[in-house]
Amino acid sequence: MLDAIGAASVDALIDQTVPPAIRLSAPLPLTGAKPEHVALAELKAIAGKNVVKKSLIGMGYYGTLTPNVILRNVLENPGWYTAYTPYQAEIAQGRLEALLNYQQMVIDLTGMELANASLLDEATAAAEAMAMARRVSRSKSNAFFVDNATWPQTVDVVRTRAALFGFELVFGNAADAAQADVFGALLQNPGQNGEVADLTDLIIALKAKGTVVAVACDLMAQVLVKSPGEMGADIALGSARRLVCRWASAARTPPCHPRRAQALGARPHHRRVGRRPQQDRAAHGPANPRAAHPPRKGQLQHLHLAGAAGQHGRLLCRVSRPGRPAHHRRAHPPPRRHHG
Repeated sequence: MLDAIGAASVDALIDQTVPPAIRLSAPLPLTGAKPEHVALAELKAIAGKNVVKKSLIGMGYYGTLTPNVILRNVLENPGWYTAYTPYQAEIAQGRLEALLNYQQMVIDLTGMELANASLLDEATAAAEAMAMARRVSRSKSNAFFVDNATWPQTVDVVRTRAALFGFELVFGNAADAAQADVFGALLQNPGQNGEVADLTDLIIALKAKGTVVAVACDLMAQVLVKSPGEMGADIALGSARRLVCRWASAARTPPCHPRRAQALGARPHHRRVGRRPQQDRAAHGPANPRAAHPPRKGQLQHLHLAGAAGQHGRLLCRVSRPGRPAHHRRAHPPPRRHHG
């Protein structure tokens, strides 16, 4: 590697890449090992020096308040996320149930028919929505419209993905989207300036031209405003960090990616996905969460190591592909009939 990049040594590579202003001139003055309670007390004292100020960054990043009852009974309850066999990298039934609940909540808030949450952040979900729109749309255009009110971090990821796919990006105000010849459109509501708009007429005009419409929304705002599904959008996306995830986990904001049933066959293609939670109902007994179409062992280990869905600020789930409904499958094979 050093020969390929032209560095004489690892130290020389570090000198070239790490600014001197942030490097220490001497090794860290680490002391010997300490008991856990002593180390925790010292860490708490260091954390107490933080000055908590009101964040005004906006653009999808807002302060949140997690009710203690949810914090204790869901995020800090290992029954929701630990495997039923500690020595195997398998997902817990409790976590499957939590993912099912999350998917249903996203469906209810966005007014869509299906939900997906395996894309790690809102910006990536927007890029996947663009790719999905290209697969679903019958338009011959190679251009994709991006609303000027879209978060800048989302625009950066969409721009990178469009360059790799060879898509042309058209930027403009949402009101002018119907005038562009595009295969898909990304609209932000509420927008970067905080404006909330009813996009129903605009979405109708776009879909009349064969454009697939994706709306980036705020899950918390959907409690009060008209949902993307009610406005006729094909795809909705956003971040669920507003609900329970604190600033400490803002590096990985759990996204939502609901869409209509017509787009199921073109669902997002993403390698870092979890199992597809479903409900399996036996001939007798209650419905049980299950993971349909389990992935490879390495992905199982990724799921296990990911930890609690909300605790680490991400929720991994994916809807099952079309096929026989889970509640119609037999939990056990039928008994053999002996003749004679």
